[in-house]
Amino acid sequence: MSASDAPVGADLAAALAAAIELLRSERLPEAEAALDALLACWPQQPDALHYLGVLRHAQGRADDAVTLVRQSLAVAPGNVGAWNNLGNILLLAQRFDEAAEAYEASVDAAQGTPEASRALDNLAVLYRRQGQAAAAERVARRAIELNPDDGDAWYRLSQSLLDQGQVREGLLANSRAVALWPRHQQARSDVLRALVLLGERQRAAALYREWLDEEPDNPVVQHLLAASSGESTPERASDAYVEQVFDSFAASFDAKLESLNYRAPSLVAQALREAVGEPAGDLQIADLGCGTGLCGPLLRPFAARLAGCDLSVGMLRQAQARRAYDQLHKAELGHYLRTQPDDFDVLVSADTLIYFGDLHAVMHDAHTALRAGGWLIFTVEALAENDPAPLQLQPHGRYAHRRSHVEQALAAAGLAPDAITAETLRTEGGKPVGGWLVRARKLQHA
Repeated sequence: MSASDAPVGADLAAALAAAIELLRSERLPEAEAALDALLACWPQQPDALHYLGVLRHAQGRADDAVTLVRQSLAVAPGNVGAWNNLGNILLLAQRFDEAAEAYEASVDAAQGTPEASRALDNLAVLYRRQGQAAAAERVARRAIELNPDDGDAWYRLSQSLLDQGQVREGLLANSRAVALWPRHQQARSDVLRALVLLGERQRAAALYREWLDEEPDNPVVQHLLAASSGESTPERASDAYVEQVFDSFAASFDAKLESLNYRAPSLVAQALREAVGEPAGDLQIADLGCGTGLCGPLLRPFAARLAGCDLSVGMLRQAQARRAYDQLHKAELGHYLRTQPDDFDVLVSADTLIYFGDLHAVMHDAHTALRAGGWLIFTVEALAENDPAPLQLQPHGRYAHRRSHVEQALAAAGLAPDAITAETLRTEGGKPVGGWLVRARKLQHA
């Protein structure tokens, strides 16, 4: 390089570093202007193309992002990070085969160095989303071979082992992850869930108490301590618990449920069809605890107006992207119902009332919001009728209800059960999760 070339290289490095810092600070318009200026001076500069692709992804322009990162890799095919980021973009776009190819290309580019472990970790995430736990285990072990101190890799290994029912082995791997990355709360909570699966609820409760000593205001730990210990059971999951839990995995929620063979949305939609017949687009419908909006496209043909409510802003953003709802409200379910008197022909709730204990109050709120003759359709997890309690907060933090409790709550609210059927709502740990699919109607007269 000649002396005259040196300032150009220095200018490029400084400009690129400034643009990357703007991108990391989420100052997207400024980062975009900086990267555009870079490419105007240095066309086909691979790092600028790469980070402009990352920026396009942050803007929700996945196809443009893929094109730009691929252009970058055509110039610099050995860029380990660019291949990994391409895989991340493709994974979130659910282009799974292409994502796997990109992650493997990142591993190849790393040439056996510990740098490959990040792509292998992401590849394990991809395989788990597809329900391929054994494949996830295989690539997590590859990552650990390359970098034994990679807490992420130990965490993914533990998840894949737990998915396959290898609880004790998963617990050991998860404990190793916690030791390597002690502030990783999700890994810590997975260890505690593993203890619950082992039937060691009191040991789990003791660890939750230790955690609560460190973070006394943590609503997730508060709720799960109550669930594992059986002490001070709340009437329902707190608003703070629901917001924190569902905001934390809104982006991966649909993929997670798909891997669990989640059936609640299709069940409530079929129950609605059986209640009102073929869709005519003439009903006022509310989706209670709408989450990412999985019910929305199924309910839309029935609705003149389709409203949704949820406590999680992250979930509501995902629901908005489906473009199925006329209105979306950030609101606690009971409060929402109480403020909509006689407003709806149909209320549906797919696996939201599993975060409520005693159902009497929420059934009364549903009665308030329904018009005379209106339908309430929902799912809850089932508690065996020979259980001495009418409902139970389970160790994983959800409530299960006896059928008799559901019937009593409906009757007390003036809602007549039309059908209560036993259904499998999803699988968990490879086992079916049983529940009640409930269809009830508001009486014409009190």
